Amino acid sequence: MVDVSSKAVTARTARAQARVVMSAEAARALRDATLAKGDAFVAAQLAGIMAAKQTGTLIPLAHPLPLAHADVRFSWEDERTLAIEAVASTSAQTGVEMEAMVAASIAALTIYDMAKALDKAIRIESVRLLEKTGGKSGRWSAGAGA
Repeated sequence: MVDVSSKAVTARTARAQARVVMSAEAARALRDATLAKGDAFVAAQLAGIMAAKQTGTLIPLAHPLPLAHADVRFSWEDERTLAIEAVASTSAQTGVEMEAMVAASIAALTIYDMAKALDKAIRIESVRLLEKTGGKSGRWSAGAGA
């Protein structure tokens, strides 16, 4: 791991996104909460939050961080494309970008798992960092339309 012991403890946040593209049938079942495994949004939200808390054990050189907040939200970009946005925050010596990206990724994989019976061709796309704040580099944003 990188030595962060000389870095100041600052408030840090990160926001990440994953996109899930699926068939109209799978999207309808997801919206209507009629999937055989249950409400995928609830399961994916909990899975993403739990994953954020485990990032330090999942990513070999990531620091274990005391998260102050983690959340996962969903919105439809169009009829078949689900946007998953994850946020994480802490006061620490290193950032929470990985926690936010892990949360978005695991939430997306949970959506896939719960809907795969209806559509095995579901695609998880463009897991990416949208924004981060805190630390020496301050605020960074992917920018509008990026």
